[in-house]
Amino acid sequence: MAYEPQFTISTRLLSLVEMIAALRERILGAAVELSWIPALQKDTRTRNGHASTAIEGNPLTLEQVRALEEGRELVASDTRSTREVLNYFAGLRYVEKHAKKKAIRHEDLFELHRILADSVMDQGTAGCYRTIQVRVGNHFPPAAADVSGLMFELLEWWNKQSTELSPVLSSAILHYQFENIHPFADGNGRTGRALALWELYRRGFDSHHIFSVDEYYWEDRPGYYAALDAVRVADEDLTGWLEYCAEGVRQTLEQVWLRVQAYNVKSTEKLVLRPRQELLLKLLRDHGSMTPAELWAELAVSRQGAMDLLRPLLEAGLVEKIGGKKTGRYSLKQTKPEPSTSTKCP
Repeated sequence: MAYEPQFTISTRLLSLVEMIAALRERILGAAVELSWIPALQKDTRTRNGHASTAIEGNPLTLEQVRALEEGRELVASDTRSTREVLNYFAGLRYVEKHAKKKAIRHEDLFELHRILADSVMDQGTAGCYRTIQVRVGNHFPPAAADVSGLMFELLEWWNKQSTELSPVLSSAILHYQFENIHPFADGNGRTGRALALWELYRRGFDSHHIFSVDEYYWEDRPGYYAALDAVRVADEDLTGWLEYCAEGVRQTLEQVWLRVQAYNVKSTEKLVLRPRQELLLKLLRDHGSMTPAELWAELAVSRQGAMDLLRPLLEAGLVEKIGGKKTGRYSLKQTKPEPSTSTKCP
């Protein structure tokens, strides 16, 4: 029996796809001739590695993960946490290397899982479909005897029918059905998210590899798991899940646009945004302009702390101060991308 995902192209989903198309066009247009793409790719790889392992409970901070990506050793870290992150970096390299692969086979999944799960599995064998029954929260995945056949059907759909859909949709469908089958005894979350990323790479959606959707899932873990569970409650209707994932892509691209602006500055050093600086830029984007007092209240920092965050953004030309000394407000210099009027999926 062939796998046939069930969903409806709702008004909300169509609207999200239109906004995604506009944001993606703006980002890729800005990235065509910029020399900082490797640095942004490195930053994205770090964020992916941190977010996807953090979802599974890895305690390492973003800065610790960045240190590992740069080849530095961590003094205060357990071996397993470090190994999980290093494995994920190796898995991302594997996906990037095979981004143009036209047909994905069982053996490709085994190799990816073997890389991601090496020395960090609590049960089962890395690179082999499970032979035991597992439970994921309230979900009981299919019996082990059915896994190989179900994965064959999913791979057939991925290699053939998925190309008829926008990659935003096909990656989300692949992500859900892989997690639903839960083909490995352990490490399915990391593998499923890596496969969703692989689909975006294969379809040319993220041709520069500078998007990190896993951050959205990590920052909204309860919503992420609830959206997965909701599909089962809805008798496998994927519409809500597709809307959730599309919203994640939209928010991710908005964050990427902020990072693009930070890298595309006229200075000798490229600016890598800290998490609170990203939050600051998003606040200014959403509010139009804000007073210093409003900023440090929203950021939950002192006046000096707010200025420490603002100063590099002002120097880089991302933020400007308008008004007088006592009535001054801060705002973004860049304008927000306008939604596309096209109904074509990216």
